[in-house]
Amino acid sequence: MFENIDNLSGRYDEIMDEMASGELSGDRLTGLMKEQSELEPIVMKYREYKENEKQINDCLALIDNESDPELKELAKEELSEAKSKAPELENDIKLLLLPKDPNDEKNVIVEIRAGAGGDEAALFAGDLFRMYTRFAEKNNWKIDTMNSNENGIGGFKEITFMVIGRGAYSRLKYEGGVHRVQRIPVTESGGRIHTSTATVAIMPEAEEVDVDIDMNDVKFDVFRASGNGGQCVNTTDSAVRLTHIPTGIVISCQDEKSQLKNKDKALKILRAMLYELERERAHSEEDEIRKSQVGTGDRSEKIRTYNFPQGRVTDHRIKFTTHNIDAVMNGDLDEIIDNLVTSDQTAKLMRMEQAS
Repeated sequence: MFENIDNLSGRYDEIMDEMASGELSGDRLTGLMKEQSELEPIVMKYREYKENEKQINDCLALIDNESDPELKELAKEELSEAKSKAPELENDIKLLLLPKDPNDEKNVIVEIRAGAGGDEAALFAGDLFRMYTRFAEKNNWKIDTMNSNENGIGGFKEITFMVIGRGAYSRLKYEGGVHRVQRIPVTESGGRIHTSTATVAIMPEAEEVDVDIDMNDVKFDVFRASGNGGQCVNTTDSAVRLTHIPTGIVISCQDEKSQLKNKDKALKILRAMLYELERERAHSEEDEIRKSQVGTGDRSEKIRTYNFPQGRVTDHRIKFTTHNIDAVMNGDLDEIIDNLVTSDQTAKLMRMEQAS
């Protein structure tokens, strides 16, 4: 399985020698630095694996040839330690050999829509927005609200925002789907537990090179932004409604006071949606593969339940439950996401080993 890593290791040394020459600049240096950063994790882990393998062989030779009982016993202890490390190192290398998702380092556009449950669903959509906002803050990412439609009591009928930060997509890509909440709504006077839902869509930010939009296919309308009153209502026609004629996608943006800024945000959302549509077409050709993976975007898939009376959050895809709902709603998502990543990687490793 590791026969090609020797070639990668050799290439890594060539890059390091060329960079050390001090005769590089511009695009050549940038390209080499990028290649070096991509190769370094697997090359370093492979060299650690080879060093551990050498230690095993040295210990075996010492045990066979050494007459001193104390040295022999020490060699046995070192052999046991090295053998115990070998499977972990091998697994780490396999994980590093898995194909990289080209979108992992991208920013993310997140769309949350209230589902079944009326005002309670809108309040839950607002809770999810705050949860992701706090998760972003913990990772030193920025939030840029692109469009929102409030329900007047602190919730959102829908809200679209961008999470800006390196690796944002790699952590948030598993969040797409139906999120369900079970709790006593603040609007409920009888104390009954209600079940409501909100849908979350996760889309990597698409650059112009990723999606070519023919502006002849895009219709723009401007209108006066609306809100709950006071300063929320603009006095100019700054809001923008974009219609993509071939797909029928309609996007409204009104959060900015500038018409140009709203237009720019609407185009970013459209670009991400078109990119996601193309990705879904490609994925549909690999349905059997996707069925064995952790879901990463199907809006119709119920992925998680937040049960407030029992204080638990359950991710149904991996049958993982935590009883720390307050921390989760406060943006502490790492435990859930780490388990999703592990489950996804395990499934991919199994397929890789079956194919080899």
